[in-house]
Amino acid sequence: MDLETFQALLKTPWAIVLVILFFGASIFVHELGHFLAARWRGLKVERFSIGFGPRLWTRTVNGVEYCISALPLGGYVALPQLADMRGVEGDSEDSAETLPPLSYADKMIVSSAGAVFNVLFALLLGSLLWIVGDWTDYSRQTTDIGYVAETVTTEDGDDIPSPAHVAGLQAGDEILAVDGTPVRDWFHLTYSIIAGTRRADDGRPMSSFEVRRNDKVLEFTLYPVLSGPDGLRRVGIMAKNLLVIDNVHPESPAAQAGLQTGDEIVAIDGEPVYTHYEYFQHLRSNPDRPSELLVQRNDRTLTVQVQPKRVVVDTEGNEEPLLGIQWRTRNWLEHINPFERVKRDLQTTWTVLSALVSPSSDIGLNALSGPVGIGYALYRSAMLDIRFVLSLTVLINVNLAILNLLPIPVLDGGHMAFATIAKLRRRPLPARFVSATQGLFMLLLFSLIIYVSIFDVSRVHRHGTEEREYQEEQARAVEPDFTQARPVGEKEQ
Repeated sequence: MDLETFQALLKTPWAIVLVILFFGASIFVHELGHFLAARWRGLKVERFSIGFGPRLWTRTVNGVEYCISALPLGGYVALPQLADMRGVEGDSEDSAETLPPLSYADKMIVSSAGAVFNVLFALLLGSLLWIVGDWTDYSRQTTDIGYVAETVTTEDGDDIPSPAHVAGLQAGDEILAVDGTPVRDWFHLTYSIIAGTRRADDGRPMSSFEVRRNDKVLEFTLYPVLSGPDGLRRVGIMAKNLLVIDNVHPESPAAQAGLQTGDEIVAIDGEPVYTHYEYFQHLRSNPDRPSELLVQRNDRTLTVQVQPKRVVVDTEGNEEPLLGIQWRTRNWLEHINPFERVKRDLQTTWTVLSALVSPSSDIGLNALSGPVGIGYALYRSAMLDIRFVLSLTVLINVNLAILNLLPIPVLDGGHMAFATIAKLRRRPLPARFVSATQGLFMLLLFSLIIYVSIFDVSRVHRHGTEEREYQEEQARAVEPDFTQARPVGEKEQ
């Protein structure tokens, strides 16, 4: 067993612990908000449960039953005065009729407290990230286009001209706004495209881009293509990156040409280059002649002629024309104000929810993630860095806050809606109606969770397959040996 495999095995239990800790904490904090608000307002609290269904562990303290239940799909605080939830939360010793009635303020405070605590927890974790920093890189921060694909693959597997290429977008363009909304980074840009709701007269998805090219601001109309297994809107663009040399292989063409660590390649054969993909594509397309590199070294600009060499790149003997450059991954720690972080996550969540209910969008319920997808995302984040776990947990808590405040029966927003309707009609809603409605929507909610979990499992399987294929490819890779390299044009005997 090599060192990397051993380290990965050590990471796995730690990653699982982090998933349980932060996913469970998000649920616990939400229910703690209801619990403390109920105590403050003098409500009868019967049970505090993490999970639903049969109770795996239970303990009663000061008249409150604390338990962990079998289905890790959330949690609840049993408050018989607030709502009759016996069909979901189990039998109750008391009913609303036998307990003191609640005021409208009591109902609104207790119902909204869970969401408030999720936001406070998000701000707490955001403050921690503000102090320690969150990893980012140039390609995440920019809205500059690095590469425009000539074709994209539709969800049916057909290759067609990419919307960006057809519209005339170019590498180096800076995207300022999508559908009239300014975009701050590549993540925001991507979500703005995916969650777009504009359509052409013929029904095709449509997006408008405001772009800066040189000193001019231009407008482009694109017709995104539904691509990938989830059928999301894509236009065929890649973010700009910086081609900075981290290391040069000894005896390689790059070393012989005098390239050094820290050099940045800004153009090849007179054409600006913005991504590593373009660099490798150029070498594969022009393997038999020298390439002229425009290099930025500190405050100087150099022109270097380099002839690639063909070297073995894997255990199967496959060869590639290479210059012998290892690229630097320029990551740095970003310190985002916690209020700004929560604001961004609120905007992202609201954008996706708005697209979900819009008949003009292409986002369906299959694009949502349930407990399986959330747990897997936390696990993948934990395998990389705990900072990613903290960042994702902030987003999860913002999601929980907004979703629970939606005016849907069974959710906190539903309790608030019922309380408001009763307030306006000046008499309580029929208990049987409320109970039946809550039961129906709980059934619909569990059905939705099962439905999205099916797609979660499919995505997890797909990502797992892609990860295995990548690891197998990495295992086949060998360190280039330029002492054994041969000129590209030379034929193998």
